[in-house]
Amino acid sequence: MPTFRTQMLPSGQVLHYAEQGSGQGRPMIFLHGYADSWFSFSRILPLLPPDLRAIALDLRGHGNSGTADGGFTLEDMVQDVLQFMKTLDLTDATVIGHSMGSFIAQRIALKATGRVACLVLIGSAARSRNDAVLSLAGVVAGLTDPVDTGFIRDFQMSGMHSPIPEEFLERAIAESRKLPARVWQAAIAGLASDTPPLDFTGIRCPVMVVWGNRDSMFSRADQEELAALLPHAYLNVWVDAGHTPHWEDPERFVRELLAFERARLLSMGTPAGLPVSA
Repeated sequence: MPTFRTQMLPSGQVLHYAEQGSGQGRPMIFLHGYADSWFSFSRILPLLPPDLRAIALDLRGHGNSGTADGGFTLEDMVQDVLQFMKTLDLTDATVIGHSMGSFIAQRIALKATGRVACLVLIGSAARSRNDAVLSLAGVVAGLTDPVDTGFIRDFQMSGMHSPIPEEFLERAIAESRKLPARVWQAAIAGLASDTPPLDFTGIRCPVMVVWGNRDSMFSRADQEELAALLPHAYLNVWVDAGHTPHWEDPERFVRELLAFERARLLSMGTPAGLPVSA
Protein backbone atom coordinates (compact mmCIF):
# COMPACT_ATOMS: atom_id res chain seq x y z
CA MET A 1 0.00 0.00 0.00
CA PRO A 2 1.28 3.49 -0.77
CA THR A 3 2.12 6.03 1.88
CA PHE A 4 0.58 9.47 1.42
CA ARG A 5 2.66 12.58 2.01
CA THR A 6 2.67 16.30 1.26
CA GLN A 7 5.59 18.45 0.24
CA MET A 8 5.76 22.23 0.38
CA LEU A 9 7.83 23.58 -2.50
CA PRO A 10 10.10 26.63 -2.38
CA SER A 11 7.38 28.48 -4.31
CA GLY A 12 4.91 27.83 -1.47
CA GLN A 13 2.85 25.40 -3.54
CA VAL A 14 1.92 22.23 -1.63
CA LEU A 15 1.84 18.94 -3.51
CA HIS A 16 0.22 15.76 -2.23
CA TYR A 17 1.60 12.45 -3.45
CA ALA A 18 1.49 8.69 -3.00
CA GLU A 19 4.77 6.84 -2.52
CA GLN A 20 5.61 3.17 -2.27
CA GLY A 21 8.62 0.88 -2.50
CA SER A 22 12.20 1.36 -1.47
CA GLY A 23 13.28 4.88 -0.60
CA GLN A 24 16.66 3.97 -2.08
CA GLY A 25 15.29 2.45 -5.28
CA ARG A 26 15.25 3.89 -8.78
CA PRO A 27 12.53 6.56 -8.89
CA MET A 28 9.44 6.31 -11.05
CA ILE A 29 7.40 9.51 -11.14
CA PHE A 30 3.80 9.30 -12.37
CA LEU A 31 2.01 12.42 -13.68
CA HIS A 32 -1.75 12.10 -14.18
CA GLY A 33 -4.04 13.57 -16.79
CA TYR A 34 -6.47 16.48 -16.75
CA ALA A 35 -8.88 16.45 -13.78
CA ASP A 36 -7.39 13.21 -12.41
CA SER A 37 -5.08 12.59 -9.43
CA TRP A 38 -2.53 10.07 -8.15
CA PHE A 39 -5.44 7.60 -8.20
CA SER A 40 -5.06 7.38 -11.97
CA PHE A 41 -2.12 5.04 -11.28
CA SER A 42 -3.67 3.12 -8.37
CA ARG A 43 -4.02 -0.03 -10.51
CA ILE A 44 -0.35 0.27 -11.52
CA LEU A 45 1.34 0.76 -8.16
CA PRO A 46 0.52 -2.66 -6.63
CA LEU A 47 2.06 -4.39 -9.66
CA LEU A 48 5.46 -2.71 -9.42
CA PRO A 49 8.50 -4.41 -7.85
CA PRO A 50 9.11 -3.30 -4.25
CA ASP A 51 12.70 -2.27 -5.01
CA LEU A 52 11.46 0.66 -7.12
CA ARG A 53 10.58 4.01 -5.57
CA ALA A 54 7.21 4.83 -7.13
CA ILE A 55 5.80 8.34 -6.65
CA ALA A 56 2.39 9.37 -8.03
CA LEU A 57 1.74 13.10 -7.72
CA ASP A 58 -1.39 15.17 -7.43
CA LEU A 59 -0.62 18.09 -9.72
CA ARG A 60 -1.50 21.58 -8.49
CA GLY A 61 -5.22 22.11 -8.02
CA HIS A 62 -5.88 18.37 -8.45
CA GLY A 63 -6.56 15.66 -5.90
CA ASN A 64 -5.40 16.76 -2.47
CA SER A 65 -2.74 19.21 -3.63
CA GLY A 66 -3.06 22.90 -2.94
CA THR A 67 -5.35 24.91 -5.18
CA ALA A 68 -3.44 27.96 -6.25
CA ASP A 69 -5.26 31.19 -7.06
CA GLY A 70 -3.76 31.11 -10.53
CA GLY A 71 -1.00 29.50 -12.51
CA PHE A 72 -2.42 26.55 -14.41
CA THR A 73 -0.31 26.72 -17.55
CA LEU A 74 1.77 23.66 -18.40
CA GLU A 75 4.86 25.66 -17.48
CA ASP A 76 3.46 26.35 -13.99
CA MET A 77 2.99 22.63 -13.44
CA VAL A 78 6.41 21.84 -14.90
CA GLN A 79 8.04 24.18 -12.39
CA ASP A 80 6.17 22.43 -9.55
CA VAL A 81 7.48 19.02 -10.62
CA LEU A 82 11.02 20.32 -11.15
CA GLN A 83 11.02 21.83 -7.66
CA PHE A 84 9.58 18.61 -6.26
CA MET A 85 12.31 16.50 -7.90
CA LYS A 86 15.02 18.84 -6.67
CA THR A 87 13.64 18.99 -3.12
CA LEU A 88 13.47 15.18 -2.86
CA ASP A 89 16.75 14.81 -4.81
CA LEU A 90 15.17 12.52 -7.39
CA THR A 91 17.66 11.60 -10.12
CA ASP A 92 17.90 8.89 -12.77
CA ALA A 93 14.10 8.83 -12.77
CA THR A 94 11.66 7.22 -15.14
CA VAL A 95 8.94 9.83 -15.70
CA ILE A 96 5.55 8.54 -16.82
CA GLY A 97 2.92 11.04 -17.94
CA HIS A 98 -0.64 10.49 -19.13
CA SER A 99 -2.40 13.05 -21.37
CA MET A 100 -1.91 16.44 -19.63
CA GLY A 101 0.78 14.80 -17.52
CA SER A 102 2.55 13.66 -20.70
CA PHE A 103 2.97 17.25 -21.88
CA ILE A 104 4.40 18.13 -18.48
CA ALA A 105 6.71 15.10 -18.68
CA GLN A 106 8.01 16.19 -22.09
CA ARG A 107 9.10 19.54 -20.66
CA ILE A 108 10.58 17.94 -17.55
CA ALA A 109 12.80 15.80 -19.79
CA LEU A 110 13.94 18.91 -21.67
CA LYS A 111 14.65 21.01 -18.59
CA ALA A 112 16.06 18.34 -16.25
CA THR A 113 18.10 16.10 -18.53
CA GLY A 114 20.33 15.05 -15.64
CA ARG A 115 17.36 13.83 -13.60
CA VAL A 116 15.35 11.94 -16.26
CA ALA A 117 16.63 8.56 -17.46
CA CYS A 118 13.49 7.34 -19.28
CA LEU A 119 10.30 8.92 -20.49
CA VAL A 120 6.92 7.22 -21.01
CA LEU A 121 4.20 9.24 -22.74
CA ILE A 122 0.64 7.85 -22.66
CA GLY A 123 -2.07 9.40 -24.83
CA SER A 124 0.21 12.22 -25.90
CA ALA A 125 1.11 14.30 -28.95
CA ALA A 126 3.65 16.89 -30.08
CA ARG A 127 1.22 19.65 -29.11
CA SER A 128 -1.67 19.70 -26.66
CA ARG A 129 -3.97 22.01 -28.62
CA ASN A 130 -6.28 20.31 -31.12
CA ASP A 131 -9.96 20.27 -32.04
CA ALA A 132 -10.86 17.78 -29.29
CA VAL A 133 -9.18 19.89 -26.59
CA LEU A 134 -10.78 23.08 -27.90
CA SER A 135 -14.20 21.41 -27.97
CA LEU A 136 -13.78 20.24 -24.38
CA ALA A 137 -12.63 23.71 -23.34
CA GLY A 138 -15.83 25.15 -24.78
CA VAL A 139 -17.96 22.80 -22.69
CA VAL A 140 -15.89 23.31 -19.54
CA ALA A 141 -16.23 27.09 -19.86
CA GLY A 142 -19.88 26.73 -18.85
CA LEU A 143 -19.26 24.69 -15.67
CA THR A 144 -20.36 26.03 -12.30
CA ASP A 145 -19.90 24.75 -8.76
CA PRO A 146 -20.58 22.09 -7.79
CA VAL A 147 -19.50 20.50 -11.07
CA ASP A 148 -22.21 18.14 -12.30
CA THR A 149 -21.41 14.49 -11.55
CA GLY A 150 -23.07 13.40 -14.78
CA PHE A 151 -20.68 15.58 -16.76
CA ILE A 152 -17.71 14.13 -14.87
CA ARG A 153 -18.87 10.56 -15.52
CA ASP A 154 -19.30 11.27 -19.24
CA PHE A 155 -15.88 12.93 -19.34
CA GLN A 156 -14.12 9.99 -17.71
CA MET A 157 -15.92 7.36 -19.77
CA SER A 158 -15.18 9.20 -23.03
CA GLY A 159 -11.51 8.31 -22.71
CA MET A 160 -12.05 4.57 -22.35
CA HIS A 161 -12.63 1.90 -24.97
CA SER A 162 -12.44 -1.28 -22.88
CA PRO A 163 -14.41 -1.64 -19.64
CA ILE A 164 -12.78 -1.02 -16.26
CA PRO A 165 -13.94 -2.05 -12.77
CA GLU A 166 -16.92 0.02 -11.65
CA GLU A 167 -15.32 0.61 -8.26
CA PHE A 168 -12.28 2.20 -9.93
CA LEU A 169 -14.47 4.36 -12.16
CA GLU A 170 -16.51 5.63 -9.21
CA ARG A 171 -13.35 6.56 -7.32
CA ALA A 172 -11.92 8.31 -10.40
CA ILE A 173 -15.14 10.33 -10.65
CA ALA A 174 -14.91 11.18 -6.94
CA GLU A 175 -11.33 12.40 -7.44
CA SER A 176 -12.43 14.64 -10.32
CA ARG A 177 -15.23 16.06 -8.16
CA LYS A 178 -12.56 17.57 -5.91
CA LEU A 179 -11.78 20.17 -8.60
CA PRO A 180 -13.78 23.39 -8.46
CA ALA A 181 -15.08 24.70 -11.77
CA ARG A 182 -12.37 27.35 -11.95
CA VAL A 183 -9.63 24.69 -11.89
CA TRP A 184 -11.36 22.66 -14.61
CA GLN A 185 -11.45 25.86 -16.67
CA ALA A 186 -7.94 27.12 -15.94
CA ALA A 187 -6.26 23.75 -16.53
CA ILE A 188 -7.97 23.15 -19.89
CA ALA A 189 -7.14 26.72 -20.89
CA GLY A 190 -3.49 25.89 -20.18
CA LEU A 191 -3.69 22.94 -22.55
CA ALA A 192 -5.61 24.85 -25.21
CA SER A 193 -3.18 27.79 -25.22
CA ASP A 194 -0.04 25.70 -25.61
CA THR A 195 0.23 25.61 -29.40
CA PRO A 196 3.83 25.40 -30.67
CA PRO A 197 5.47 21.98 -30.83
CA LEU A 198 8.62 21.73 -28.76
CA ASP A 199 12.15 21.29 -30.05
CA PHE A 200 12.51 17.73 -28.83
CA THR A 201 16.14 17.31 -29.91
CA GLY A 202 17.24 18.08 -26.35
CA ILE A 203 15.54 14.92 -25.05
CA ARG A 204 18.36 12.41 -25.16
CA CYS A 205 16.80 9.69 -23.03
CA PRO A 206 14.83 6.70 -24.37
CA VAL A 207 11.11 7.40 -24.84
CA MET A 208 8.17 5.01 -25.10
CA VAL A 209 5.08 6.52 -26.70
CA VAL A 210 2.01 4.47 -25.71
CA TRP A 211 -1.18 5.02 -27.70
CA GLY A 212 -4.48 3.17 -27.95
CA ASN A 213 -5.83 3.06 -31.50
CA ARG A 214 -9.30 3.97 -30.16
CA ASP A 215 -8.02 7.18 -28.54
CA SER A 216 -10.63 9.91 -28.96
CA MET A 217 -8.27 12.81 -28.10
CA PHE A 218 -5.14 12.26 -30.18
CA SER A 219 -4.75 10.54 -33.55
CA ARG A 220 -2.34 8.05 -35.06
CA ALA A 221 -0.84 10.91 -37.06
CA ASP A 222 -0.21 12.78 -33.79
CA GLN A 223 1.71 9.77 -32.47
CA GLU A 224 3.80 9.37 -35.59
CA GLU A 225 4.69 13.06 -35.53
CA LEU A 226 5.67 12.88 -31.85
CA ALA A 227 7.76 9.72 -32.24
CA ALA A 228 9.52 11.17 -35.29
CA LEU A 229 10.44 14.37 -33.44
CA LEU A 230 11.92 12.57 -30.43
CA PRO A 231 15.50 11.37 -31.06
CA HIS A 232 15.22 8.08 -29.12
CA ALA A 233 11.54 7.17 -29.22
CA TYR A 234 9.46 4.32 -30.49
CA LEU A 235 5.72 4.09 -30.89
CA ASN A 236 3.93 1.31 -28.99
CA VAL A 237 0.40 1.03 -30.38
CA TRP A 238 -2.26 -0.84 -28.42
CA VAL A 239 -5.09 -2.27 -30.52
CA ASP A 240 -8.61 -1.82 -29.11
CA ALA A 241 -7.52 0.54 -26.33
CA GLY A 242 -8.63 4.11 -25.73
CA HIS A 243 -7.08 7.24 -24.27
CA THR A 244 -6.43 5.47 -20.95
CA PRO A 245 -4.64 2.20 -21.79
CA HIS A 246 -3.06 2.00 -18.33
CA TRP A 247 -6.58 1.96 -16.84
CA GLU A 248 -7.85 -0.61 -19.30
CA ASP A 249 -5.01 -3.13 -18.97
CA PRO A 250 -2.71 -2.25 -16.05
CA GLU A 251 -0.99 -5.66 -16.11
CA ARG A 252 0.09 -5.21 -19.72
CA PHE A 253 1.16 -1.64 -19.04
CA VAL A 254 3.42 -2.69 -16.15
CA ARG A 255 4.95 -5.54 -18.17
CA GLU A 256 5.84 -3.19 -21.00
CA LEU A 257 6.98 -0.41 -18.67
CA LEU A 258 9.39 -2.75 -16.87
CA ALA A 259 10.62 -4.24 -20.15
CA PHE A 260 11.29 -0.72 -21.42
CA GLU A 261 13.18 0.21 -18.27
CA ARG A 262 15.23 -3.00 -18.33
CA ALA A 263 16.20 -2.35 -21.92
CA ARG A 264 17.30 1.17 -20.94
CA LEU A 265 19.67 -0.30 -18.38
CA LEU A 266 21.29 -2.37 -21.14
CA SER A 267 21.14 -0.04 -24.13
CA MET A 268 19.05 2.63 -25.80
CA GLY A 269 17.51 0.21 -28.28
CA THR A 270 13.90 -0.86 -28.66
CA PRO A 271 12.99 -3.42 -25.95
CA ALA A 272 12.74 -6.92 -27.30
CA GLY A 273 9.19 -8.10 -27.73
CA LEU A 274 7.64 -4.64 -27.89
CA PRO A 275 6.37 -3.48 -31.29
CA VAL A 276 7.54 -0.27 -32.88
CA SER A 277 4.02 0.07 -34.24
CA ALA A 278 0.97 -2.01 -34.93
